Amino acid sequence: MLTGGEHRESRSAGAGRRLLVALQFLTRLPTSPVTGLRSDDLSRSAVFFPLVGLMIGAVVLGAMTAGALVNPSVAALAGLVAWVAITGALHLDGLGDVADGFGAAHRDPERFREVLRDPHAGNFAIVAIALQIAAKLVLLASLAPLDGGALWPLILIPAWARWGAMLWARTLPALWSGTGASFAAAIGWPGIAAWGAALTLASALAAPALLAALIVVPAAGLFWRWRLGGISGDCLGASIEVTESILLLALLIGTA
Repeated sequence: MLTGGEHRESRSAGAGRRLLVALQFLTRLPTSPVTGLRSDDLSRSAVFFPLVGLMIGAVVLGAMTAGALVNPSVAALAGLVAWVAITGALHLDGLGDVADGFGAAHRDPERFREVLRDPHAGNFAIVAIALQIAAKLVLLASLAPLDGGALWPLILIPAWARWGAMLWARTLPALWSGTGASFAAAIGWPGIAAWGAALTLASALAAPALLAALIVVPAAGLFWRWRLGGISGDCLGASIEVTESILLLALLIGTA
C-alpha cells in the first residue's frame, strides 16, 4: 500500500507523464522520451492540451516581440513561422485533408471519409492551407503594432482552440476507430469545465473579445454533427486552425 507521500509522488509522476505526452503530440518541442506508451495515454493527456496551447501562444508572442524590433511585418512573419514550426504544421495537415474531403465529396459523407483516408494532398488542400497561412499572417500583421499589454492575450488563442478539441472529442462520436476514437476515451468533464472557466475568466479580464470562443467552439461542434454526424482527428485539426483564425480576428476587432 502506498503512503501519502508515495501516493502524491505517484500522482505527480503521472501528471508529468501526461504533460509530456501532450507536448510530444501537439508540438515539436524537445522533451524526454515517454516509454511504455499505453493506448489511453493520449486521451489522459488531453487535460493538458490547453496548457500546451498557452505554451504555443507564449512562443508565438515571444517571436513577434523579437520581430517587432525590426518592424510589424517582420513581427507577424516571425510569429507565423514560430506557430507553424512549434506545431509541426500538424493541424494544417488536418485542414488540408478536410478541404480535400469537402471538395471531392459533393455532400456524400462516405465519399468524404474515403478522401480523408487518402494521404495525398489535392488542389483543395493546397488552396486551404495557403489561405489559412495568409489569413494568420495578415491578422498577425494587423495585431503586431499593438503594445505588449494589448497583445499578450494572444497566448489565450491556441489554448482556447485546444480546449475546443477536448470538447469536440468528448461530445461528438468518432467517424471511425483510430486516434480520434481513442482520444475521446478518457476526457473528463471536470477538466473541460475547469479549463473553460479559467480561460473565460482570463479572457474576460484581458480581452473580452476572446469570449467569442464560447460561441465559436460549440458552433464548430454543431457543424460537424450536422455535416458528418461525428468527427475525426483531421476534423479536430481543421477546427483548431479555423478557431485560431476566428479568434485572431475577434482580438483584432476588440482592440480596434
